[in-house]
Amino acid sequence: MPKIVRAECFKIDLVPKVLRTDAIQSFKCQETIFVRVWDADGGTGLGYSYTIGDGGSAVLALLRDSLLPALIGHEADRIEAIWRHLLFFSHATAVGPIMSLALAAIDTALWDLRGHRTGLPLHVLAGGAKDRVPMYTTEGGWLHLEPAALVEDAQAAQAQGFRGSKVKIGKPTVAGDEARLGAVRDALGPDYEIMTDANQSMTAAEALRRVPMLEALNIGWFEEPLPADDIAGHARLQSQSRVPVAVGESLYSPGQFADYIAAGACGIVQADVARVGGITPWLKIAHLAEAHNMAICPHFLMELHVSLVCAVPNAPWLEYIPQLDDIAAPMLRDGGMAIAPDAPGLGIDWDHDRLTRMRDHVAEITGEDA
Repeated sequence: MPKIVRAECFKIDLVPKVLRTDAIQSFKCQETIFVRVWDADGGTGLGYSYTIGDGGSAVLALLRDSLLPALIGHEADRIEAIWRHLLFFSHATAVGPIMSLALAAIDTALWDLRGHRTGLPLHVLAGGAKDRVPMYTTEGGWLHLEPAALVEDAQAAQAQGFRGSKVKIGKPTVAGDEARLGAVRDALGPDYEIMTDANQSMTAAEALRRVPMLEALNIGWFEEPLPADDIAGHARLQSQSRVPVAVGESLYSPGQFADYIAAGACGIVQADVARVGGITPWLKIAHLAEAHNMAICPHFLMELHVSLVCAVPNAPWLEYIPQLDDIAAPMLRDGGMAIAPDAPGLGIDWDHDRLTRMRDHVAEITGEDA
């Protein structure tokens, strides 16, 4: 098996095309952290991770100073062994977001390399359950938007074939949230799925006050109502709600998902491939959810997640938030259905000239055999 002989990391900043706000923050910039690896046979793989505006330099430093040097010399196809080696190589920084984001950039590069070596696309490499998946859009549901704007965006999405929309909640009053959600439900009808996301902004009492309203409007899920470390609070809320509680974008390991599931603290898991440390742990979480008869509906990164949700049988939705349009060809779509790419590896059609022009903070690590 060929060994990894060279690796590099770099960062590209991508500014959102629209204002994105939720109950606790504004999405300033996607700091997109890339890792490229080369094996001794000349094969290459390109992976990536991200932040939403802060922390990217810390991820790059961890890659440059610790993880990429530790990667050199490992057999490229032994992805599970590499992931565990790197996790424990710098275990004092795990489990947590910086470590997971850095691991994800490496792990996705290794899966991309494996795909190119085998000629197989990621959705087949990782399971091959299906080749397309319905999408819901978040891009028109931000918290600063008025009800009329929410309705206009949802109607446009429905006309394009989208099956649902996510609407951010967390207004100061229940009535404020109800006015926004009610306007969308009245305009789009009973068959259009509406998801909600509170972004960890609520107390247990405020979240529980909203449950009757969410049930009456037939809401698809109640995402991150409480701080992510409040497993007991989520369990109490889920036990009192017929609306599934969705969690995951702020969890960073398979073990954290296992704790939520064991506590009955969620009804839907939303593992983010970057925030859990890559494709290798994401698949473990997806299969854990499947074993408990639960859906996995991943957070963000649609260009990468489209292949993963098509790899497993228990992923009914892909979240539509376009972010890579400046550096990659648009994701394949058929109306409101996303299509898993057939190209080998991750299947993302990168604009390599633009990547080269836009990249910053480049660091390269080379082994003795390069």
